[in-house]
Amino acid sequence: MTFLSILCALLIEQMKPLRADNPIYAEIKSLAVRMEAWFNAGDSRHGRMGWFLMMFALMAPTMLIYWVLIRYDWFLAAFAWNVLIVYLTLGFRHYSHYFTSIQLALNAGDEAAARALLAEWTKLDTVGMEAGEISRIAVEKALITTHRNVFGVFFWFLMPLGPAGAVLYRVSEYLARAWNEPEHMRNEAFGEFATRAFYWIDWIPVRLTAVAFAVVGNFEDAIYAWRNFAHRWADEARGIILAAGGGAMGVRLGTPHENAARVLPADAGVVDSGDMESEAMPGEEPGVRALQSTVGLVWRALLLWMMLLLLLSGAVWLG
Repeated sequence: MTFLSILCALLIEQMKPLRADNPIYAEIKSLAVRMEAWFNAGDSRHGRMGWFLMMFALMAPTMLIYWVLIRYDWFLAAFAWNVLIVYLTLGFRHYSHYFTSIQLALNAGDEAAARALLAEWTKLDTVGMEAGEISRIAVEKALITTHRNVFGVFFWFLMPLGPAGAVLYRVSEYLARAWNEPEHMRNEAFGEFATRAFYWIDWIPVRLTAVAFAVVGNFEDAIYAWRNFAHRWADEARGIILAAGGGAMGVRLGTPHENAARVLPADAGVVDSGDMESEAMPGEEPGVRALQSTVGLVWRALLLWMMLLLLLSGAVWLG
């Protein structure tokens, strides 16, 4: 049932992508805002209380409905419920139109349109960016978004919590952003627990995604980049995904500070450029071709996940 649920949800999303501004997501965002308003009194323990209460409010009904359907042998209804939850928690096509449009704009030489699309997608200031930097940021955003909207959901849906696990992952990822990234929430203790909780919830999925990128790409370079460069990113999970993904594609991702093997002190003086080049993360500077490589890498990783899931489901059924 698990494999078929994910397969059906993916097929439905390909035919009818769920918009990122759909009413269900809007209600969840509204609930997160109310939780923050009710519980935020400037202490991290209040954030912990709000986090657990929101998770209970969303996961308990999901688990209860699934348990009732299975308990009374309504397997077709339980299957439909699984498909619905996976469809709602997946985001494979939420933002793919941005990536595709940026790729088309760069292929046509329209850097201004590509910058406008990238700014709308990432909310970054893209004024003055050249094609290489646009490509790099688009590739990085695509890899991180695919992991959090697809592969992380897959992992938690396979756990004993089932559909509630998928809800746990996507909502915890959202709360880690919503309670920390807005201007008024930065440096607030309220969002600290949401950040820590998602770190541990995402700990295994991040590494499985990196392994998948390595298997379907350049394995040796992906593992080398993962081991030697991932820690240069301030966000550990982001570093693992981008280092492994970049190594798998032979593309150098991250800023110079992040992809340098050795961060030198400010008073180090003049350093031989050849020495720094030998210490740099392997791969080419990202360009328009890197966008197509990213599409191929993501689809191959998705097929790998589906193949492993099919084998696992077959083993369980035969057993």
